[in-house]
Amino acid sequence: MTQLDEHDQAAAGDQIAPIPRITIQAFCETNETASAVNYAASDRRMLKTHVKVHMGGLSAAVEAFRDSPTPNLVILESHGSRQDLLARLGELAEFCDPTTKVIVIGRSNDILLYRELIAQGVSDYLVAPLPVLRLVQAISTLYAAKGKPLGRVIAVTGVKGGVGASTLAHNIGFLFARDYQTPTIVADLDVSFGTAALNFNQDSGGGIVDALTAPNFDHARLDGLLIRCGDMLSLLPSPATVDRLTDITDLRMDAVMDALRATTPIIVADVPHVWTSWAKRCLVTADDVVLVANPDLASLRNARNLIDELKAARPNDSPPHLVLNMTGTPKKMEISEGDFSKAADAPVACSIPFDPKSFGAAANNGQMLSEIADAARVNDVIAGLTRLLAGKAEPRVAKKQTLLSPIIELFNKARAS
Repeated sequence: MTQLDEHDQAAAGDQIAPIPRITIQAFCETNETASAVNYAASDRRMLKTHVKVHMGGLSAAVEAFRDSPTPNLVILESHGSRQDLLARLGELAEFCDPTTKVIVIGRSNDILLYRELIAQGVSDYLVAPLPVLRLVQAISTLYAAKGKPLGRVIAVTGVKGGVGASTLAHNIGFLFARDYQTPTIVADLDVSFGTAALNFNQDSGGGIVDALTAPNFDHARLDGLLIRCGDMLSLLPSPATVDRLTDITDLRMDAVMDALRATTPIIVADVPHVWTSWAKRCLVTADDVVLVANPDLASLRNARNLIDELKAARPNDSPPHLVLNMTGTPKKMEISEGDFSKAADAPVACSIPFDPKSFGAAANNGQMLSEIADAARVNDVIAGLTRLLAGKAEPRVAKKQTLLSPIIELFNKARAS
């Protein structure tokens, strides 16, 4: 099984869209390919799929589907001759449903063979040995939504309660919308105690609870639940009430996140500090994970546990971004950034200094930290984290128009030509 190094994994994985709920059966000739398929099945982008791996190659596939319906996707490994491969595929075609897609894995890097297979109805041909992410990407290409690319999910959570994860999530979403001019949704997933509406000085509304309880929820129903906070920023708020209990299932949360991905380039998910099946799923399936901690022993213990869990569950992705918040608190013993990073076995993406005046003013006024004049130091750190999450791109700040703007623009175009 071929594996990529950590940098290549992250770069390749960022380009792969999640795969919908499909059934996959693989018929392999070698243990190496069988291991690659099993390893791919554990990738976060394939969590919705149902995968079965068999040995025996094409012959086993023909026998298996003589009397059984074919799945959505069949993966076939064959190292035989071209004539034998084409003949066996023709035999298999007699038992395949018309909607079934087929990926063939072989060792011949032959463009003529590839064209013959495509002409015979094969969806894709991959050359072994097979990098895991190459297989995931091939399946994603076959089934991901065509046209508009899916949005990126940035999941932000605290390693314990009260570390400021929600405040950080809201500010990241605000900066994506304002500085990068990217349509962004901040989704408050803390259904009973969420603070997104308060922090943005908006009415709560049903928001996330209505989305989670609506039957057959999809992106067509999403628009009516969002609160607009400007041209580029919207909230999916929580009602922040305890008058009813909301049972959240993985399927419900998947439907909501799929709808968000289908409509918006950036989704910042404010994930509460709970360890439930749906909360873990939100973190595992996100494109980026931000873990917020205080520089204390309890945070260190929890951070190490979460980082280990997420690394195991996301083997083809970069590790979580670890943020230390409220560093430099007076009269408080704290773990240094270097010691915290070493013990947690993860680099610290940034350290946010203790600044109760700025954080308090922002919370009390329903503003973001970048709107508070005295919060420059804190905001510089959060802006740097946002740049990291944006791929280290420079912010595209919207230019203010003046009376001379049209003349300047014409002048610049004339110089360029």
